[in-house]
Amino acid sequence: MFKKAILIAFIMIGWAGQGVGAQQTLQLSDTQKVMEKLFALHIENKDFNPTIVRRSFKLYIEQFDGDKSYLLASEVNPYLNMSDKMALEVVARLKKEDYSDYLALQSLFQRAIHRAEGVRAMLAQNLLQTNIDLSGFSTMRYAASESELIDRQQVKMVRFFVYHQSKTSLESQERKAKVFSLYEKKIRRAEASALFRTASGDPMTEDAIEHYLSTKILKSMAKSLDTHTSFFSPEEAQEMRLSLEKQFEGVGVVLSEGIDGVMIADIVKGSPAEQSGQIEVNDLLVEIDGRSLNQVTFEDVLELLKKKDRGEIILGFQRMGSFFRVSLNKQPIHMTDERIQTGVEKVENGVIGKIALHSFYESNGISSEKDIREAIRSFRREGELQGLVLDLRNNSGGFLNQAVKVAGLFLSNGVVAISKYGKGEVHYLRNLSGRQYYSGPVVILISKMSASAAEIVAQALQDYGVAVVVGDERSFGKGSIQYQTVTDDSAELYFKVTVGRYYTASGRSTQIDGVIADIQVPTQYAPYNIGERFLEYPLSPDAVDAAYDDTLSDLDERAQFVFRQRYLPFLQRKVSFWKNAMPELKSSSAARLAKSSEFQLFLRKIEQVRARQIGQPVNTVDEHIQMGMKDLQMMEAIHIVEDMIRIQTEASVHDAALAPTGSD
Repeated sequence: MFKKAILIAFIMIGWAGQGVGAQQTLQLSDTQKVMEKLFALHIENKDFNPTIVRRSFKLYIEQFDGDKSYLLASEVNPYLNMSDKMALEVVARLKKEDYSDYLALQSLFQRAIHRAEGVRAMLAQNLLQTNIDLSGFSTMRYAASESELIDRQQVKMVRFFVYHQSKTSLESQERKAKVFSLYEKKIRRAEASALFRTASGDPMTEDAIEHYLSTKILKSMAKSLDTHTSFFSPEEAQEMRLSLEKQFEGVGVVLSEGIDGVMIADIVKGSPAEQSGQIEVNDLLVEIDGRSLNQVTFEDVLELLKKKDRGEIILGFQRMGSFFRVSLNKQPIHMTDERIQTGVEKVENGVIGKIALHSFYESNGISSEKDIREAIRSFRREGELQGLVLDLRNNSGGFLNQAVKVAGLFLSNGVVAISKYGKGEVHYLRNLSGRQYYSGPVVILISKMSASAAEIVAQALQDYGVAVVVGDERSFGKGSIQYQTVTDDSAELYFKVTVGRYYTASGRSTQIDGVIADIQVPTQYAPYNIGERFLEYPLSPDAVDAAYDDTLSDLDERAQFVFRQRYLPFLQRKVSFWKNAMPELKSSSAARLAKSSEFQLFLRKIEQVRARQIGQPVNTVDEHIQMGMKDLQMMEAIHIVEDMIRIQTEASVHDAALAPTGSD
């Protein structure tokens, strides 16, 4: 979500038994049908209106010119500042399936590309001899003049040059020229579709043009409904499915395009590529099954690998001038590194377990809940499990049912989450295990990046009082539910649409405000404007009635009878112990952090970054702020668990001392 964009691609070569298929070829006449489906599902927006129209034009323009380096303010203002009268006229045209306004914009984009093509060669030649100052450069507004556009094109080229200069030696003019040649090649490929050309520069067919336009229009219209509703290409859907299911079929190499060709940017752990022991990062991929890649585009290299049937594939590499081949067999790869990391801290009388969970996933017997269960079992083999830290700092969500199951590991029976949909219908998502899998001291470590399903878990455990939430002041603030077709094997179109809001047992939604930390221990994300509140077109927050005392109102009479017998007697009760201990926990943490020279240096660095954030794009991180190799937030989380263990032990001793004793 917040990573800098680098042209890198996983070689997935199809999914393990359940691939994302080819999307149907779209026509402009399909646009209305797709939008009717999205309107029917969406929690709030049910038809075109002036607000949706204005948003869609803005998004359509930003799809093409996100960095504001092609278009002039005078060219886009008529669309961005459209009057209600004009917007209503567009609405009327859309209902007649007239998309001429978007086609006019597309013509504008094509003219802007030709204008940009005319200056890039000159700029590249000048930049070989000139140092450019990037200070003060901003794309918060569209350019007022063509000379300003030229400046922006120049800055883009310089940034590209600086990035590649950091990656490889550019000691000669020839190698510097290669950088600008690569830049021009990438830019032309990026511009090609807008000019109705293929990546290789050939003219698109009429069907391909209409499919391209329909997809772009649908993407802008879908996103205009709210910040989390989206229409996806098959490639985007495949990437999203990978993030949800954590497995794919392939050889496990990650490729990037550099000035010397297609390079190995990374190797997936546990993959055939890693198991071969022959491939290294920065190796040049120069051959696939005997075919030279000398004149093959980067996109075509990816396609060659993806189209290859399951079985042996022979890749040819160059390293330090030497050529070698590696034979690999494509196979299902489980991305364990992307799922969970664990560790233990030895303490008196046992251990504290550490679990870093990066998403909530479920596929083919793999799930986040099962992985956490296994982690807790492994901690108990190390010694008596005295406490636990569940690290959700970089967890942006995933499957809602997995959030309920993970939270259920720390609760007995009870409502974990409540969902409310467009027509007001309310559903209760319950834990039915009957007992806590782990009931000791728990710290949930969050950051501004913790979102969606991660927020359900953190707030649910906070609501019931069984865990202490530590980290940034608040989490991301995504409290909406999306229906998606990405993991539907029979889907012909890929989209996600916001259909409801979720709440936890307190009736509170995390929408906008997020989960509020019990104890603030700022993370590296603290100085940045990250969160739902900074996104365009977020849903507004609201609340529902609390559900600690489950009324079973959503169940029929027969189900209610069973639940009264087997569920309600084991209902999780709200615990006040850690809330009562909070003043002591906060005071102890604040004293430690005040005495830590490393953490105080970290806080000063945060303030330096915060001071320069004025005018910076929201939801971006431009610097990794950390002091040395230490994870200061995890260290403090461990200390807080130690405090919780001590307080709990002291309370047990006190209660035992007050307990009545018998006599003969």
